[in-house]
Amino acid sequence: MRKFLIRRILLFVPVLLGTLTIAFSIIHLIPGDPVDIILGENALPADKDALRKALKLDLPLHRQYITFLSGLFKGDLGYSIYTKQPVIRTVMERYPATIELALASIIFSVLFSFPLGIVAAIYKDRWPDHITRFFSLTGLCMPNFFLAPILIIIFSIELGLLPVSGTGGIQNIILPSITLGFGMSSILTRMIRSSLYEVLNDDYIRGAKAKGVDNFSILLKHALPNALIPVITILAMQFGSLLAGSIITETIFSWPGIGRLVIQSIYARDYPLLQGCLIFISLSYQFINLILDLLYAFIDPRIRYEKGVL
Repeated sequence: MRKFLIRRILLFVPVLLGTLTIAFSIIHLIPGDPVDIILGENALPADKDALRKALKLDLPLHRQYITFLSGLFKGDLGYSIYTKQPVIRTVMERYPATIELALASIIFSVLFSFPLGIVAAIYKDRWPDHITRFFSLTGLCMPNFFLAPILIIIFSIELGLLPVSGTGGIQNIILPSITLGFGMSSILTRMIRSSLYEVLNDDYIRGAKAKGVDNFSILLKHALPNALIPVITILAMQFGSLLAGSIITETIFSWPGIGRLVIQSIYARDYPLLQGCLIFISLSYQFINLILDLLYAFIDPRIRYEKGVL
């Protein structure tokens, strides 16, 4: 286990460095000058030059990159060009809201997908399976920017049951979590169906039935735990995707998370703030993958962290 953790940490460093390099290169190649956005295009050239020098935007690109990395290793992500606030403080204020929305979406996906996936596996190629596959296909084909307005029109405008946007209680998170988690629940439903159906046809399941073990115990104690490995893989990967893919949902529902902060920083050409958001998203994704690898051995004792395994 110790060797595995060391190996994973060593792999974490080049992945993070590559992510930072790509993010730094892309956002600096985006057309537009942040100085013009802050001061306006009609500002005096002397004022523009002074601000550009204060923000170190007058340095060559490779010098800006070295300065960025040196500050990063010191725990300094710099200051927002637009708000003049420390980047790490701004991101940390928004980060809990994104985690809250991602967890709520995961809970919705699990509660929605597990019953449907189990029923579809038990009644494969029968009418419950057909209905389940229809809903799964609908979720896969429906993007967030299409589902969100439909939910707002039905539950907020027509029925008046749920608020349109903002935070403040459980009611505020229902529509964003459904929007963000609906597509994920469709993927999980299909994965649970296929994985559980395969396990239910294994020899040890037939042996348990021959011994007189009731179907509920077979499903709960034998089949479902062995079918969870690919499901947990998809679940963890999708959770990481939720952190990066919540941009549209947070923008539509005015949810104060990192996704909305990314959009705001792009509009403002706020390079340090955008880099800070990308760093936190990358760290979160890598941490989730590490937890996923550790969960494998907990769920399936046959998995060991030996040489050549994981």
